[in-house]
Amino acid sequence: MSVSTSFSGFGLGLRKEHYRDFLETEVPVDFVEVISENFMVDGGQPRHILRQVRERHPVVLHGVSMSIGSADGLNPDYLRRLRQLVDEIDPLFVSDHLSWSRIGGFNSHDLLPVPYTEEALEIVCRNISMAQDVLGRSMLFENPSSYLAFDGASMTEWEFIGAMAERTGCGLLLDVNNVFVSASNHGFDALAFLDGLPADRVRQMHLAGHSQGEHLLIDTHDSPVCEDVWALYAEAVSRFGTAATLIERDDHIPPLAELLAELDIARSIGAANARGGLRRAV
Repeated sequence: MSVSTSFSGFGLGLRKEHYRDFLETEVPVDFVEVISENFMVDGGQPRHILRQVRERHPVVLHGVSMSIGSADGLNPDYLRRLRQLVDEIDPLFVSDHLSWSRIGGFNSHDLLPVPYTEEALEIVCRNISMAQDVLGRSMLFENPSSYLAFDGASMTEWEFIGAMAERTGCGLLLDVNNVFVSASNHGFDALAFLDGLPADRVRQMHLAGHSQGEHLLIDTHDSPVCEDVWALYAEAVSRFGTAATLIERDDHIPPLAELLAELDIARSIGAANARGGLRRAV
């Protein structure tokens, strides 16, 4: 199974604060992204709103709790409900994170890192294959931000991601902010991360803000994209082109116009790359 969909556009995460804008006005975006779990319900107002938005814009389903790194496998009921949503919405992409959050009856409700070992790679690939078989389509998986690293890693994060994509045929959702955060926290070269990814598998990119913690950067999604992340995005565009690019904001949600202005910055970087003048635009 391989990712065949190619889509170059600029979109926003759909949040409750902006439902009315999307339902009553013409919002200049190429697609919207929603958190899958918020709509994995039978009927009800959330699903009704999503169906209406889907009539106006392509939709990406972005999950946060598939727990693709869980050693005890995936939750069949979760996959069943996600498949129902996929069948109804016919999304542009279905994505989740290279992380785990659940084992046995415990759920951390957080995106925990996986160890970059061959054993973990086998587990992740087995789970991805199962998910893709149940959904009947290829998925995208996002690099999460991380704040600790496991001892005994046998490969880098980007080597792990490349092997994962090669073995399963999945696509990649490159979160540029997460690369910046993790590179700062762990001291690796963010450009080496980009160079190590299989360029033909990057189908979507995320942009977001982060915060400075006491000792580490924290991926908070509560502020505008900073200049350093814009610069890294320009580097990503020069390598991967204008894969579908999304501005994420999950807290301190501003008026829609502010997010659209950020999206215009992403568009200008993509346009500058197309003209061959990218570095002058950053």
